Amino acid sequence: MNVARSLNNWRKYRQTVAELGRMTNRELSDLGIDRSEIRNVARAATSL
Repeated sequence: MNVARSLNNWRKYRQTVAELGRMTNRELSDLGIDRSEIRNVARAATSL
């Protein structure tokens, strides 16, 4: 994986973590995500 792709994936990961982190517990629950799983979900979504 090249540097540009790695940087892009990292940015997507951080953006996903931030967006999910702003959601309420109810909104996360509606998506089937527990607050403690946010980083794992973001990692899986961005293939890191």
